[in-house]
Amino acid sequence: MERFIDLKSYNTFGLPVVANYFVRINHSDDIKVLMNKAFFKENRRLILGGGSNVLFLDDFFEGLVIQVDNKGWEIIDEKDNNIYVRAQAGTDWSYFVDELVKEGLYGLENLSLIPGKVGAAPMQNIGAYGVEQKDCFFALEAVDLQSGKIKIFDRQSCNFGYRSSVFKHEARGRYLIIAVTFALKKKAVVDASYGNLEEYFKQRGIQNPDIKDLSEAVKSIRQSKLPDPKQLGNAGSFFKNPVVHQLLLNDLTKEYSSIPNYPVGPNTYKIPAAWLIDQAGWKGFRQGDAGVHDKQALVLVNYGNASGRELFALAMKIQLDVKAKFGINLDPEVNII
Repeated sequence: MERFIDLKSYNTFGLPVVANYFVRINHSDDIKVLMNKAFFKENRRLILGGGSNVLFLDDFFEGLVIQVDNKGWEIIDEKDNNIYVRAQAGTDWSYFVDELVKEGLYGLENLSLIPGKVGAAPMQNIGAYGVEQKDCFFALEAVDLQSGKIKIFDRQSCNFGYRSSVFKHEARGRYLIIAVTFALKKKAVVDASYGNLEEYFKQRGIQNPDIKDLSEAVKSIRQSKLPDPKQLGNAGSFFKNPVVHQLLLNDLTKEYSSIPNYPVGPNTYKIPAAWLIDQAGWKGFRQGDAGVHDKQALVLVNYGNASGRELFALAMKIQLDVKAKFGINLDPEVNII
């Protein structure tokens, strides 16, 4: 256990937040030891992975920060075309996907280059380019921080939704995820039909992309749009893409005939939040060191010395403006601490 640790290097916004208590978990046995400590029982707790999806509002966290840092992955079972891979929660997600691509294991390649740790993937139900981690999710192991017992969660018990799970709502803060198992394929057809992927391959004359082609395409597109957190503080997509009823979409189409949308269910459509924010005039906006990225309106950035409160205030202004112009609520994807 450490005291008064600066979390600037532990959150991708690069905010200088000091944690009252800080503990790094390298093995599941460490949790049992931790749970017997007085400072664990007496303090508010925050489980932190790569810090790529959090916004700290204040410069001091009055409580205990637990960083999950157990690493590694292995193939645990094979059945016909199915491969079951178990990854430790502290494993870097981008590295993990790269390793799967090298091994020719299909399923998560559309999620290449997403920052963060494996343990955060099911918590957020991360997704990109038409794929969510739940599509390959098999099970996870988590420690109940009330009883100390390990519980196995299958897909149904995780209650996955759009960028959400039981761990963000009903069970928030109760469980510490220690490992995740994914069901992958040895042979499959890659999904290259979403968004810019199809255009990417068309421009390069690639008609039948394989898993490595798709992963490289995703990386290239992401790097062209999204700033590197090591160079410019950000947490990736700040808002979720809103889902609206067809009646509202019909009204919006009368004024905005080119509004992009994707059907997601009966009479419901997803609209890119980036398009709404861009149309509202916020793309490239900057006030002090808090701003909106000039290449991707969905990304809020810290140009150096913005505070968490300043970034949050900017997000609220964008929410209000989009609501006033389009009648659509934007919900943060980032966890506000």
